[in-house]
Amino acid sequence: MPSFPLLEAIFIFLLSGARPSHPLQEVHVSRETVGKISAASKMIRCSAAVDVLFLIDGSYSVGKGSFERSKHFAVTVCDALDIGPERVRVGALQFGSVPRLEFRLDSFSSPREVKANMKSMVFNWKRVVLTHPATCYRTTCPGACDSQPCQNGGTCVPEGLDGYHCLCPPAFGGEANCAPKLSPECRIDVLFLLASSAGTTLEGFLRAKAFVKRFVQASLGEDSRARVGVARYSGELMVAVPVGEYQDVPDLLRSLDGIPFGGGATLTGGALRQAAERGFGSAARTGQDRPRRVVVLLTESPSQDDVAGPARRARAGELLLLGVGTEAVRAELEEITGSPERVLVYTGPHDLFRQTRELQGKLCSRPPPGCQARSLDLVFALDASASVGPENFARMQSFVRSCALRFDVNPDVTQVGLVVYGGQVRVAFGLDTHATRAAVLRAVSQAPYLGGVGSAGTALLHIHDRVMTVQRGARPGVPKAVVVLTGGLGAEDAAVPVRKLRNNGVSVLVVGVGPVLREALRRLAGPRDSLLHVATYADLRRHQEALIQWICGEAKRPVNLCKPSPCMHEGTCILQNGSYRCECQDGWQGPHCGRRSLRGDAPKARGSPRDPSQQLPRSEHPGR
Repeated sequence: MPSFPLLEAIFIFLLSGARPSHPLQEVHVSRETVGKISAASKMIRCSAAVDVLFLIDGSYSVGKGSFERSKHFAVTVCDALDIGPERVRVGALQFGSVPRLEFRLDSFSSPREVKANMKSMVFNWKRVVLTHPATCYRTTCPGACDSQPCQNGGTCVPEGLDGYHCLCPPAFGGEANCAPKLSPECRIDVLFLLASSAGTTLEGFLRAKAFVKRFVQASLGEDSRARVGVARYSGELMVAVPVGEYQDVPDLLRSLDGIPFGGGATLTGGALRQAAERGFGSAARTGQDRPRRVVVLLTESPSQDDVAGPARRARAGELLLLGVGTEAVRAELEEITGSPERVLVYTGPHDLFRQTRELQGKLCSRPPPGCQARSLDLVFALDASASVGPENFARMQSFVRSCALRFDVNPDVTQVGLVVYGGQVRVAFGLDTHATRAAVLRAVSQAPYLGGVGSAGTALLHIHDRVMTVQRGARPGVPKAVVVLTGGLGAEDAAVPVRKLRNNGVSVLVVGVGPVLREALRRLAGPRDSLLHVATYADLRRHQEALIQWICGEAKRPVNLCKPSPCMHEGTCILQNGSYRCECQDGWQGPHCGRRSLRGDAPKARGSPRDPSQQLPRSEHPGR
C-alpha cells in the first residue's frame, strides 16, 4: 500500500505550559501512522486542558484529494481527544489565497459536532471558482483580505468578492480592522508598576508584562498624547523603562521583553513612595504644560508593608493611582487608590486582557460629584440574609462603596452609617464613627454577612431608634436619608417602620433587587415614589446615577429642625425664630437635655435657642 504524501495540514497545540520557541510541529504521516492514532484513540484519550487549532491548506496546489486526506487525518486526531468546554477545545482554519476560519475554538462542545463540521469543510479553491467564474482563475484572483487589513494579530475573514470582517484579539475587539484604539483624550504620563515578588510568582509577573504590551499596542499611535514607562518592584523599585523614553511602539515592546523577574518580598508601600519620588524622572513637566500623571499598579500578592500612608501622600501629590489585580488584593487596591472605581479585578489571564479597554476609560475619567457642598446624614441598610447569599451581598458592598465615593465624607458635610440585617440586626458603623471617606470604604468592605432570615421592618426600627438619633451622631438641621437594599423577602413588616421614619423627617429609598418587584416593596414607595427596581445584583452599578440623584434631591429639601428631635431624655423640641430649643424633663438640663441636673438646680431647664448649623457637643454624647 503506498504511503500517504506529506499531508498539507498543520495543527497547533496551545498549552498553558508550552515553550513559546516551538509553536509549530511538522508531522510526516503515513497510512500506518493514521492507523496507529485511530487504534490508540479507542484505548486512551487526551483529557488535559488544551486548545487545538487545525490549519488546513485548501489552495489549488494541494488538490482536492490531499485536502480530503487532511480532513480525514484531523478527524482521526479528534477521536483521540476528550473534547469538551473544560477539557480539549478544537477549532479549524482553512488557508489558500486567503485564510478562512471554519469554526472557532469555542464553537462546538462535543466530539460529534466537531467531527461533523470538520467533514463538511469545502475545498476553498473550488468555492472561489464556482462563485466568481468570470473574474477568478485558479488562485490568482485578488481578494479583500490580500492587503492584510486586520492589524494586531486579527484574522481577516472574506465576505463575498469584496467584503471582509476581522476577528480581533480581546484587547482590540469592536475596533475597525483591529486598529489601535484612539489614544486617551487627555495628555497623560503613565507609569506601570509591576509586582515582581515571590508572592506574585514568575507566572503572575509575565501575565502583567503581557497585559502592559497589550495596552501599549491598543493605545499608542503616531498621534498619541500618552507617554508610558514601566517599573518593577519587590524589595526595591527598579525603573526599567523611563516614562517617555520610547516613542516608537516596537522599540517599547522590545524593552518590555527584557525586564527580568525579581523575587523577594512584596513591599508595595515602599514602591509607591519611590514611584512618587522618582518614578517619572526627567519626564515630569511643570506648570500648564504638565500632563496628568498616573501610576497603574499590577499585583497579585498582598503587601508586606504599610500602603495607606504612601498611597495617601502619592494622591496628595496629584498622582492618579489605578490598581489591577486579583480578588485576593481587591480591598488593598481600593485602599491604595482611594476608590473601588479605580480598581480592576480579574479572574484569569483572558479576563485580565479584557481589562485593557476599561483601563483606557479610567485613565482620564473624573467621576461626577455627588452632593459635595451639602450636609447630609446618610445610612445604608443592606439585606445580609440567606435569601441574598454572600456573593450578592459582596456586590451590594461594592455598590455602596461606589456611592460613598461621590460624597465629601467628613463631620461637617456628609456622614455615612451602615446597618446590615439577617438573622439579627447589626450596626456595622454609625454616622459619627468614621470621619473620612477612606475609613468609610474600609469599613464597608469589613461589614459582615449574617445569613438567616431577615426582617427589613426590624432593621428600619433599629435605625429609627438607635442610629438616626442625635445621641448616635445625627446632626440637628441636616437632611437625613436611609437607603435600603433588599431582595424583597422579609419586607412584609416594613411598611409601618418606613412610615415612622418619614414622619420623623427621614427620607427612605428602597432598592428592590430581583426579576419581579414584590408587592411588599411596592407598598414602601411613599409619597415621592421612593422606590428603585433593579433586575439583578450585577446591575446595581447601572442604577448608581439614579440613586445619587435621588439622594441629592432629598438633600435639597427643607428640613424641620425638630425632626428627628435633637432633645435627649424625652425632652421636647420647640421651634423658635428659625431655630429650636429643648424643654427638658425633670432631672435633666443643657441645650439638648444631655446632662443630669445637680442638686438645687431648677427641676426643669429650658435650653436656649440653637443655631441649626451647630452640632451636638461631644460631651453630651452618652458614653464619651
